[in-house]
Amino acid sequence: MSPLSAVDDSKSPHPVHLTIVYLLLLAVAVGVFFLIRSFGEGFARTIAEPIAGASVPVAKKANLHSTLPQVLLAIVTIMVTARVIGTVFQKLGQPRVIGEVIAGIVLGPSLLGRISPEVTTFLLPSTVMPTLGVLAQIGVILYMFLVGLELNSELLRQRAHTTVAISHASIMVPFLLGAALALAAYSRYAPEGVTFTSFALFLGIAMAITAFPVLARILTDMKMERTELGVVALSCAAADDVTAWCLLAFVVGVTQSDLQGAVVTIVLATAYIGVMFVVVRPRLHAWLESTKGKRLSNTMAAWVLIAVLVSALITEAIGIHAIFGAFLLGAIIPHDSELATSFRHKLEDIVSILLLPMFFAFTGARTQIGLLSQPIDWLFCGVIIFVATLGKFGGTLVAARFTGLNWRTSAALGILMNTRGLMELIVLNIGLDMGVISPPLFAMMVLMALVTTIATTPILERLTPARNPVAPPIEG
Repeated sequence: MSPLSAVDDSKSPHPVHLTIVYLLLLAVAVGVFFLIRSFGEGFARTIAEPIAGASVPVAKKANLHSTLPQVLLAIVTIMVTARVIGTVFQKLGQPRVIGEVIAGIVLGPSLLGRISPEVTTFLLPSTVMPTLGVLAQIGVILYMFLVGLELNSELLRQRAHTTVAISHASIMVPFLLGAALALAAYSRYAPEGVTFTSFALFLGIAMAITAFPVLARILTDMKMERTELGVVALSCAAADDVTAWCLLAFVVGVTQSDLQGAVVTIVLATAYIGVMFVVVRPRLHAWLESTKGKRLSNTMAAWVLIAVLVSALITEAIGIHAIFGAFLLGAIIPHDSELATSFRHKLEDIVSILLLPMFFAFTGARTQIGLLSQPIDWLFCGVIIFVATLGKFGGTLVAARFTGLNWRTSAALGILMNTRGLMELIVLNIGLDMGVISPPLFAMMVLMALVTTIATTPILERLTPARNPVAPPIEG
């Protein structure tokens, strides 16, 4: 029995028992959060002045003619920097994506902006940031479609109860730990005027996120995305982040005093997922059977891309972010179909080399590590990293063992689920834009995302010494 593919069926709990335990854990989690909330809302703020750097500059508008050369220069700068630093990290045994994240921070105010603000202003002026932001979002949408194409739905169905149990345990534990951490962080790092409830909810969500795209990128770089461990990890991360985005919609509703809208988002998201799997998927499979053996024409490719964008648009309108619509469409396409193979060849390079690094640069430009100017800030940053790791790894490990996975597989899954990065950065950007978290806390959380992601590959290599390469990685 392979240490990484083994599930001891004799130790697997009955689905009914699993459901009962899950509902009890959910009830306990809700109760614990309200207990934390009752303590936190009674706190008096120990500082009254606004957090330093709490405002985020808004880019000025510019006409297309004057902006185009600046955008092209910014894209070239980002691509060259991401490629160089990514190659260095790849030679150090890290996924290239880690270097791309670091490249974004290098180009931002944390390094280049401190050394030479004039160079930063020339290479990445504020006028190009909105354009880079849009290109970055398109890149993430297309990348998530590619991730969905890699998902083996047959293995996912075989591990459905495992996926649900692990993914939700890996949300509840870090969410509660993050909410508890808000008790210590609120007085110093919450922006002026933000209630404790909103701050604690958002910090909990930020701790609960798994970086689905980065996890997929690490698995493909390590040639593990089609192994059983890889499929379970991707499935858990997908369920994890869909749930987390529904919770994020609830948090946004609380922050904006629109709870009704949050409930509507959750209902519509559930309905849309059901429609895609029950209605769209069978018809899509029938269409693929009718076109089997035919070359993918430009017309067919165009309609598939239109479908990707429409699905992304629907989930964005629902409130769970456009990337899930793209992933969902990719997930209902058979991973071994000619359509999936053709689109992987067509999109991988343009997405991973050109578009995806822009998101990391966009986020790096907003990360101001220099705001962590006191020892207590760095100490608290260390606490955040520890709590985030304890919650994700511990919650996943216990849940995986409970569902029948062996210790080595459970530990490997825990390390993978502790991967953050892209999704974490998306959530943090939302929190910063809404004014729920301050720039210093934003910088700490970005560092946490980097540390937990960098730790994934070396630890995973020691936990999975006997893995067999089964597919080429997505080059980045």
